[in-house]
Amino acid sequence: MPVRRRPAWLAALVFTAFAFATDDYMIAGVLPAVSAGLRVGEAAGGQLVTVFSLVFALAAPVASVVAAHWPRRRLFTWALVAFTAANLCAAFAGSYAVLMGLRVLAALAAAAAVPAAYAVTTALAPEGRRGRYLALVMGGLTASLTLGVPVGTWVGGAFGWRATFGLGAALGLVALVWVRATLPEPPPVPALPLRERLAPLARAQVLLGLLGITAIVLGSMTVLTYLAPFLRDLAGAGPAELGWVFAMAGLAGLAGGQLGGRAADRWGADRALIAGVCGFAASMAAFTACWALRPVALAALMPLLLAWAALSWWIPPPAQTRLLALAGQAGPQALALNSSAVYVGVSGGGALGGIVLEAYGSGLLAPAAAVCELVALALFWLARRCAAGEAARASATPAEGR
Repeated sequence: MPVRRRPAWLAALVFTAFAFATDDYMIAGVLPAVSAGLRVGEAAGGQLVTVFSLVFALAAPVASVVAAHWPRRRLFTWALVAFTAANLCAAFAGSYAVLMGLRVLAALAAAAAVPAAYAVTTALAPEGRRGRYLALVMGGLTASLTLGVPVGTWVGGAFGWRATFGLGAALGLVALVWVRATLPEPPPVPALPLRERLAPLARAQVLLGLLGITAIVLGSMTVLTYLAPFLRDLAGAGPAELGWVFAMAGLAGLAGGQLGGRAADRWGADRALIAGVCGFAASMAAFTACWALRPVALAALMPLLLAWAALSWWIPPPAQTRLLALAGQAGPQALALNSSAVYVGVSGGGALGGIVLEAYGSGLLAPAAAVCELVALALFWLARRCAAGEAARASATPAEGR
């Protein structure tokens, strides 16, 4: 395999990650239609995002251990078959309970496949290119917001919300064929026992850092999950407008992620994190001010929406850089837990946003999101204090021994 040429199996894994993430988030764009079609409130409809993310967060660490010795091609095959079938059945689901059960099945399939995609990429990547290959697979998750969610929103607006799940099934089928056609069977790599994966949680600074990442995603998803009803109430936006709003917000998010990573390198993780959180809180304050002036033209809101999207994706790179610094030698285990922390935040954002929406209306979604981000900043500050205390104790111990 030429060193400078990206292999076909890598593209297949990038698309697989894209398919799973699109399926998780695309309901946000058709939430009002799903809720109306199933005769449930929009807060209940938002729990379809919550349950997917929560099941993924709980199942992914366990699946990465349980399925560590399974042949990779067989694992991807059965996971994608289950994922495709769950979405195909969801397109014909007649009740909220049935659709919820199908979301659980799709999430279990994703929980089995996504950690395996990272492991396979690490095993098959040439020496010196593992970081770039992993970044590409992770980029499939980000690309879902740029392309997958807007397309799903447009499909739902044009053909009904059930067609959105049909799109999810089609993505799963394409991923299945692509993986089967291109992915070689990598050598088996023994996984760490679950106890070793969870060991970093015993260190206060790592636990606080993971909670901080959860709070960061919680704030972003509190607004993103319910962006459709929020923009409907604020600007009268419908499915047609939401499609291109999600597309432009996704592009802004990609740019924001790149800028956040560069800021972490140039300014340091702490300064970049503070800048991102403060900017996010300011954008939420601006949304709250706009709420008092509603209805506001969607075109007038676009600069603010793009700033919010960019800042939402600016924050994770410095937060993850800070988590690695807090974890020290336990960095790999902390990163393994990071994906679960992210999905706990996604599911929590759907739950928190649903509570706020049901009890107070969509106008308080922005203030709730701002509070989550400020709590995240406080958690990282506490984590840094704990890390400094641990370092001080470690340096004092040899002196006491002498």
